[in-house]
Amino acid sequence: MSASRRTILHAFSTFALGGAQARFVELANAMSGEGFLHRIVAMDDRYEAGERLSPGLAWEALRVANRRGGGLANRARFRELLRREKPDLLLSYNWGAIEWAAANTPAVAEHLHVEDGFGPDEAQGQLPRRVWTRRALLGWRRVPVIVASRRLESAALSEWHLPPSRVAFIPNGVDFDGIAARRARHARRMERMGTGGPETVIGTVAGLRAEKNIARLIRAFSSVCRDFPARLAIVGDGPERTALERLARDSGAGSAIEFTGYLKDPLAALVEFDLFALSSDTEQLPIAMLEAMACGMPVVATDVGDVGLIVPAAARGCLARPDDASFERALRHALEHGNEWEAWGKAGAERVRKEYSRQNMLNAWRAVFRGDWREVFRQRLDQRKMA
Repeated sequence: MSASRRTILHAFSTFALGGAQARFVELANAMSGEGFLHRIVAMDDRYEAGERLSPGLAWEALRVANRRGGGLANRARFRELLRREKPDLLLSYNWGAIEWAAANTPAVAEHLHVEDGFGPDEAQGQLPRRVWTRRALLGWRRVPVIVASRRLESAALSEWHLPPSRVAFIPNGVDFDGIAARRARHARRMERMGTGGPETVIGTVAGLRAEKNIARLIRAFSSVCRDFPARLAIVGDGPERTALERLARDSGAGSAIEFTGYLKDPLAALVEFDLFALSSDTEQLPIAMLEAMACGMPVVATDVGDVGLIVPAAARGCLARPDDASFERALRHALEHGNEWEAWGKAGAERVRKEYSRQNMLNAWRAVFRGDWREVFRQRLDQRKMA
């Protein structure tokens, strides 16, 4: 290891593409050349998100045997790896990597834990065992915790009983100007081609996993497309794809539903949508939705996590409870009010520009990577006190 490099060990349950992985890729690429060496552990030995990392980025995949459900055995193995690697900083991500907090007890490396949200097993509420484990491994040891939403911030403080000085909300951010420019280029190209027919393109970008509930979107679309000329584009891949394709075929709207599969640049597809749809059972601060809003695009979404705090007040009719009937009503409402899309889109874009800046996200995470996280946490604590 070069003496000038700061080594960060990132512990993920998986490095297949998801929200936390996509954010890390964005951050690491933006800070390429700044003296960081990223060592990544994927506990399921999947490293597909690495395909998006810049070719010159200093990173390594570390493979370590992982016994599913074998916490004590894993603790010893993970602790041995920490002692061998001696990272300057350990970052563990979400419940799937909580064992690393146990492995780092007593502390071998400076450790921060990151929470992005819940899986399908906690979509309806947190599991008591996990709440107590977070209290023990994070709260009692005063491990600094970064959260990706206001809802998670509230849970960390009130349910996990973490010390307020050890919780920091760092919102996901997007490249507003770059996204808006790509959307504008697409619009100009469509004008030159004379296209943009009567069909509305409804789209989503998501991992095809149970908690994303793309089946809800397919069912709602198959109903509303009888009354509105529309197509549905589903960008992403995952374990639910086969079942979802079968559902699409059986819905009667299969010819109007496209599965693109995994795309290295999903934004290229997103800028072509007319309406963005998010049908998840659980989310916190979804990046794809922020990107859609940066395009000036109206969104229909389930009111989960911070989604209801992001969608502008003028478009509240496009928010739904996480159930099929409510989501179908919201989608139908949006299609019935197409004359309001421009106003909804402008309000949403302005909110993203002001509150979800990529540069603010980069600045905060750069401080974390450098080891200057205490100042970030102090600022967040002061902001909470003033709120």
